[in-house]
Amino acid sequence: MPKKTPAAHQPVGRVLPLLGVAHLDRAFDYLIDETDSEAAQPGVRVRIRFNGRLVDAILLARGSDSEFEGSLRYIDRVISPYAVYTPVISALVESLAARYGGVRSDIIRTAIPARHAKAEEADLETPWDELGSTEHPDLSSWSRYAHGESFVDSVLAGHIARAAWQIAPGADWAEALAALGSSVALKGGGVLMVVPDQRDLDRLEKAFRQFVSAKQITVLAHSTGPQARYRRYLSALTGQSRIVIGTRSAAFAPVKDLQLAVILNDGDDNLVDNLKPYVHAREVLSTRSAHEGCSLILAGHSRTAEAQLLVESGWAHNLVPTEEALKASRPDIVPVGAFGVNLARHMQGGTTSVSGPAFQSTRAALDRGEPVLVQVPRKGYAPILACGQCFSPARCRHCNGPLGLPAASGSDSQSASLPTCRWCGRVDTHYRCSECGSPRLRAIVLGSERTAEELGRAFPQTRIIQSGGSKVVDEIPQGPALVIATPGAEPHVADNGQYGAALLVETGALLGRQDLRATEDTLAKWAAAATLVRPAEAGGVVVVAADEQLPLVGFFMNWDMVGAAAAELHARREVRFPPAVHMAAIDGADASLDSFLELVELPEHAELLGPVPLPPGVSLPGDYDRERGGEPQRLLVRTPLGPRSELGVALRTANAVRSARKDVLPLRIAVDPINIG
Repeated sequence: MPKKTPAAHQPVGRVLPLLGVAHLDRAFDYLIDETDSEAAQPGVRVRIRFNGRLVDAILLARGSDSEFEGSLRYIDRVISPYAVYTPVISALVESLAARYGGVRSDIIRTAIPARHAKAEEADLETPWDELGSTEHPDLSSWSRYAHGESFVDSVLAGHIARAAWQIAPGADWAEALAALGSSVALKGGGVLMVVPDQRDLDRLEKAFRQFVSAKQITVLAHSTGPQARYRRYLSALTGQSRIVIGTRSAAFAPVKDLQLAVILNDGDDNLVDNLKPYVHAREVLSTRSAHEGCSLILAGHSRTAEAQLLVESGWAHNLVPTEEALKASRPDIVPVGAFGVNLARHMQGGTTSVSGPAFQSTRAALDRGEPVLVQVPRKGYAPILACGQCFSPARCRHCNGPLGLPAASGSDSQSASLPTCRWCGRVDTHYRCSECGSPRLRAIVLGSERTAEELGRAFPQTRIIQSGGSKVVDEIPQGPALVIATPGAEPHVADNGQYGAALLVETGALLGRQDLRATEDTLAKWAAAATLVRPAEAGGVVVVAADEQLPLVGFFMNWDMVGAAAAELHARREVRFPPAVHMAAIDGADASLDSFLELVELPEHAELLGPVPLPPGVSLPGDYDRERGGEPQRLLVRTPLGPRSELGVALRTANAVRSARKDVLPLRIAVDPINIG
């Protein structure tokens, strides 16, 4: 093995090992061999020997000397000549690590794809303009929004314009974004758009292909293979890609001359990284907008409290439909009370009833040859039964457990019609309500499969289509049909068609969730369904099974998404919940929480809540021994709004000390999590 000699110029490299260990999240000095000097530029990946083993690292900087008094090791080798860790990405990672109390290498793992040598042999030099032909887009759709034209002009001029965009009912958001993004790219600017899931990504890519060629669109998705992902990352890094679209990790794409960033439906859980430190794509793009001076659009049919906070602070502005555009595009929304859409069979009678407005709207749409959308909160069958007269929960006469309907076995759907106790398993064939004495039963939470059966009885000889779970239907043909779909799985109607009516049933399952974001999520799901329905002028009706007196229903009826977000933010301020405050959820065993509290120096006015048991369905990371560590707990830390990184830095510092002490008990830190429990 040839003897190594220090580089003649700046022989010392500052290196960040990618270890994922909190107390080792710092730079170390290594020598650079003369033969590696040309390739060893700041931002490249290198291999180093650390604690007796070879590990990946990032070369942060080079210098002439080191403060380390001992002898320095040499960098083992330069993995790739591409400087993937650019100064822009470095500043972004530093900011997010401080914001979320995380380790830089954990964020880098999400931000930069793994190297694939074959990808570096691809053509990365052909300019974007030569990758295909382009069409000049029509931007007239933005004129239906108040100040929409001036917003577009500001974006195209390269000025910083940030907006919370409330998409008009029935509007093609993908085509509007594609037209604006293509216009920015034609002028030489970079475009980055992030969507929650593959369905939205496919729709956005299809819209872009109206204006630019397929090779001019760089798609970064979870399903992209390692070679293609790394090649597309390099394409953005070298400036070949001007338009990058993708799911949450695409928010880190190193788009050169970034001029426009967009995030769709920022309240969607899919936009939060499921690995520590649980970074939200909205925070990535808003940080990039501040650092890189690019325009930002937070798009959605509804609006989150976080987006509303940005608007009320003046950091972003409203971009909402004009009154004329809203009146011409939204369907008629009719509330019929919590039990107004009665799709359940009376168990003893064997009949199915559909209430007046729901039946009339459905029948009218079907008679016009239009499909009807029925949004059901969950798949499967009804888990709970209630009295058909007074709606009191049906209880077992033997153990007082809840009565439910077991799923049908085989092809005999009638086997699911006998009320059965979900605790003791007894079948109750002679049910009587303990409150009113009625023998009638109804399902209070149906599920898509049971709903399909009941609607099939109410509307015989009508085609039934189900979409949800592992069987999502992307598109249905024009024509009369009843489409039963769970939220997020609603099919589009072919040829830019729309539904004639929509029924939003069993809304109590959404509104009654023990979740901070229950009302916000419910409105988002309602709006996503309602925007697929024809305008009221064309007979479109949305029947929602909820009480008209509920404030949320009033906002929905008036399509006042800004008012709903403002009310939600006001309510959060009153109870001091995010985003009105900063909050961290710290999960761990009692012993690890106690030791962590001894180490952390929390900001002034910080408030501790708990500890309490973990929310249902939440567990600690790794293999946790409950017998040894005790029942896992959750501790909440709440601080007033202030510097974004103040709480995160305090938690990050304490976690580094804890890591250095080699505390083996698991501990999870999530700053401003989307779900608190």
